[in-house]
Order: sequence, then C-alpha cells, then structure tokens
Amino acid sequence: MGKKRILLLGPAWPYRGGLAAYNERLAEELQKDAEVEIWTFTVQYPKFLFPGKSQYATEPAPANLRIHRRINSINPLNWLRVGRMIRKWNPDMIVTKYWLPLMGPCLGSLLRLGKRKHTKAVSILDNVVPHEKRPGDVAFTKYFLKPVDAFIAMSQSVLDDLRQFEPQKPASLIPHPIYDNYGTPVSKQQAREALKLEQDKRYILFFGFIRQYKGLDLLLQAMAEQEVKDQDIRLIVAGEFYEDATPYQQLLEKLNLGDKVLMHTDFIPNDAVKNYFCAADLVVQPYKSATQSGISQIAYHFDKPMVVTRVGGLVEMVPDNVVGFQCEPIPADIAAAITRYYKENREADMIAALRIEKQQYSWHRLAAEIHRLTTV
Repeated sequence: MGKKRILLLGPAWPYRGGLAAYNERLAEELQKDAEVEIWTFTVQYPKFLFPGKSQYATEPAPANLRIHRRINSINPLNWLRVGRMIRKWNPDMIVTKYWLPLMGPCLGSLLRLGKRKHTKAVSILDNVVPHEKRPGDVAFTKYFLKPVDAFIAMSQSVLDDLRQFEPQKPASLIPHPIYDNYGTPVSKQQAREALKLEQDKRYILFFGFIRQYKGLDLLLQAMAEQEVKDQDIRLIVAGEFYEDATPYQQLLEKLNLGDKVLMHTDFIPNDAVKNYFCAADLVVQPYKSATQSGISQIAYHFDKPMVVTRVGGLVEMVPDNVVGFQCEPIPADIAAAITRYYKENREADMIAALRIEKQQYSWHRLAAEIHRLTTV
C-alpha cells in the first residue's frame, strides 16, 4: 500500500491571512505520512465582496508544499471541471475548512463532484453560524455539510451549532493548534527597536483584521478609562480595516487618546508578526462575539498573556487568572482586566503557565484526529 492521498481545498498561497496560514501549516503536518496537495483559488472573493486592500501575500510560495490554483469560488462551470480533476486525482481524503456560507455552494459542489466511494471528506469548522449574517446562510451551510463525512470543530460553541444541522455524523472538538509558523520569538527590547517603540513604556496589542464584531471600539473606550490613563498604557492596533475606518477615527478624536494609541493599520506581513507580539506586554481580544481565534494561538506561540472577553470559544482557550484574564465585553471591565495585569505584576507567572498550557495545542493532535475520523 502506498501513502494516502490527501487533498486540502481552500485558501493558501498566494492568498494571505489566517486561513491560508492554517491550511499550509496543516499540510506540512499531514504530509509527514501522506501525499498532500492544496488546491486553492484562482478567484477567492469577487473584488466587490472583499473588504481589505489586497487578497494577496507578498512572501514567496512555501518551498515544501504543493499548491495549485484551480478553484473559482463563483463559477459553477469551474466547479464541474475541478470536480472532474479531483475524481481523476483520486484522493483518499478531502479536507476543507468551512468559515463562510458564501463558500458553501462552491465547496459543497466540489465534494459532491470529486468524491469517489472510498473518498472521505472531513471539514474543519471555523464557524457554522457566521458572525455577520446574510440571506442564504442556512441554505448554503446545509448544502456544504451534506456531503461531508466527519467534522472537527475548534470550539464547543461551533460543535453545538453543528449539531443543529448534523446531529449524527462523527465530530470532534479539537482547539485551534498553535500558530508556530511566524518565526521564533525575539526579546521585547529587539521587537521594540524594530517597531521604533519606547523601551520603558507599557504596550498592549490588538492584532488582526478590524471588523465590528472584534470590538476595537470597546477597547478604545477602555483606553479612555481613568485607571488605564493613570498607568500610562499604550495600545498598538496592528491590522487592516475590513470595514469603514471613519467611526474608529472619530472615536479616537472624541476620546482624545492622542499618542496613547498607535495605529498600524496596513496588513502585517508574516515576517513582521513576531515584532508586534514580542513588543507587547499583553494581547487584548475585546470581541463582542467569537467562536475561536487564531490570535490567541499566535499569542500562545510567543508566550504572551491575554485579556479576552467572555464570548464563544475564547473562554475555552484562555483559562481565567492563569494565562490571562477574562472579562465582559464592556469598556470598564476590559480596562479593569488590563490594569489588574500590571497592578498584580502577573507577567512572569502567566508566561510560565502559557508554556505549560500550550502543549495541548499541537498540529500532530489535529492530524491524528483527522485520520481517526476517517476510519470511524
């Protein structure tokens, strides 16, 4: 018997962002004992539906992965052609992430057209019920889920949502593995030098695409609380706006935050990610809703304590008063958690706890569960 053939369908280079990084890192793990290819998009999102400045990475292609651009997410004729190509390649397993109902018709069709009798389809679910609801969400999700044989949910809330649609099929809860593909940590001093930050200041970090549900407005209001001002804490906002920036700019002016907030709102390339995390004392995720977050897993990689709101899977990822603090998605509560971290001088003990806690979030565990589910 030769090696299993595994096909990953979804974002990968030359597309950028967390989904592409996830698929590429998973492919690296799976190809340790299987033949793996990633088939990604020629068209991922139509330009009018893409909220950022660019969909494309500036880094070269990963040298150790086989990535082919073949899928047009909005062209059914392409789905027919690519479906036939999948059947011809004859994979033993097809793995696809599911993060947006808009992708349901495309990915659901590729599974129907590409699967042979022996082919198992596994989906890794970022969301089943999306953060931002649109007409067609339920129909598109049902269409995608039907040809899938087994599921991996990355948080309990996603697993609960899945069971509303698919109560019987095999499914496991495997938290988001650690993002260990952004380089090795550097010292706080080195990182601050790279970002031209002052060495003796207190910096907290909001990282990632800026969307309404991520609660940056709550964090800005928290920065205006007197207890935060008294501790001379500064906020680094590192990530691209995926919506109108005007309300945030108006809030900055209204709250008179001045030099207390540093806005680095271009896309952060992979080789610069380490500087932002390593320069910060604390990573803050003030989300209004969430399933899970890859930001938490980057923070784990760089041994950075966190403040997270008590929404969705964030509470599962960040044990309260161990590797960070949980709080309500209210500016005063977020401010209290941030200032508590400094008042109680928690950096050393939380870093020690992070190094223990993150051992459970391995890519090997995820790959092993994917293989197990296809034999159930």
